[in-house]
Amino acid sequence: MKRSRLGSLDVTSIGLGSAPLGGLFTSVSDADAQATVERAWSLGIRFFDTAPLYGFGLAERRLGAFLRQQPRDSYVISTKVGRLLRAPDGATAEDEHYKGTPRERPVFDFSHDGVMRSVEESLERLGLDRVDVLLVHDPDHHHDDAVDGAFRALQRLRTEGTVKAIGAGMNQSEMLVRFAEAVPVDCFLLAGRYTLLDQGALDALFPVCQAKNIGILLGGIYNSGILANPHSGAKFNYQDADAALIARAQELDELCHRHGTELKAAALQFCMAHPAVTVAVMGARNAAEVSDNMAMSERAVPPAFWQELRARNLVDPRAPLPGGA
Repeated sequence: MKRSRLGSLDVTSIGLGSAPLGGLFTSVSDADAQATVERAWSLGIRFFDTAPLYGFGLAERRLGAFLRQQPRDSYVISTKVGRLLRAPDGATAEDEHYKGTPRERPVFDFSHDGVMRSVEESLERLGLDRVDVLLVHDPDHHHDDAVDGAFRALQRLRTEGTVKAIGAGMNQSEMLVRFAEAVPVDCFLLAGRYTLLDQGALDALFPVCQAKNIGILLGGIYNSGILANPHSGAKFNYQDADAALIARAQELDELCHRHGTELKAAALQFCMAHPAVTVAVMGARNAAEVSDNMAMSERAVPPAFWQELRARNLVDPRAPLPGGA
């Protein structure tokens, strides 16, 4: 597998995202979670992304159960800060997004001390002595706290050598641009904002990241499922997709079929073609999905497909396409 540099880290170009292992939308058994991580490892994936939010600690525990059996320097793992997991006083209702989870629920805390506690608690759940990448997670309404508290803690941890790379993980690009200008970060995890349906990252984020040598960990490549299976009721960025988005995705799907390829292959390879993208972080809830993601990265997508995509203005003209189409 192709490898890239993320600061001082050597990373595989495809990583495993663990939100599905935390029961995103549908619960996942321990056995399926273990098989998923094992398959990723067997296929050469050595970058793993997780967070306390994903299954409220469940994803970190499941990922750690496998990774702590491997040589520590043979993989790179990222997790996130900004949410502490705490048991509520009363009964716990099932979460809207995560199913089959522990009782704890996330509480926002972007303070310096809250971040330090978050790191300690993540390491305990993972069963590891360190993580490689730390990201401030979803500080959409907490910009000042993130800059004054969370990033100050992350810079301290990087200076001490506790972590190798720091940044933020968000579902938007605008605030990431502000962080890039204000904080010396190494990378960002951008979810769902550079895909076949949304190229908003081209406006400002990708240019500033390339200028400052900030790596992009790209998640949400299928926009929560609509670019994997554009059917009625499909999800787009964690919500039900509207009719216009489904129609656009179906148009892309029909174009793929006419050129003898698959929408998932086109979606993944489109994202990986941009030089700002360091790692394509692909979620999976079972071993078959991991295998499919890897197959889609290698599936032939004819040059004629990319040429027609460009000719029909179905993507931003600034977006680089595979093979220079």
